[in-house]
Amino acid sequence: MPEPARAELRLETVLGALSDPLRLRIVRTLLLESEAFDHPCGWFGIDRPKSSLTHHFRALREAGLIRQRQYGLERRSHVRVDDLEARFPGLLTLVAAWRQPAP
Repeated sequence: MPEPARAELRLETVLGALSDPLRLRIVRTLLLESEAFDHPCGWFGIDRPKSSLTHHFRALREAGLIRQRQYGLERRSHVRVDDLEARFPGLLTLVAAWRQPAP
């Protein structure tokens, strides 16, 4: 599945992908609960149509935030920690520490 190489990661593209609350939640969940393993879309428990989830995971992959691998009929995702830390030190620490403001 296409994804940018480490040297091609662009901060504005990464931040653009993270500007969507659902995508930010996906990345935070991967960072906080299971950084070391690949997970299928269903693991996140997001109640959205499959086409919507496909769109969000593709946006994260194309921005370079996640890597996806095909296992049979499912795609499994994990955060590209090493690549992102090399290009944008501290960014993932900020993402992991982010808390949604109270209404």
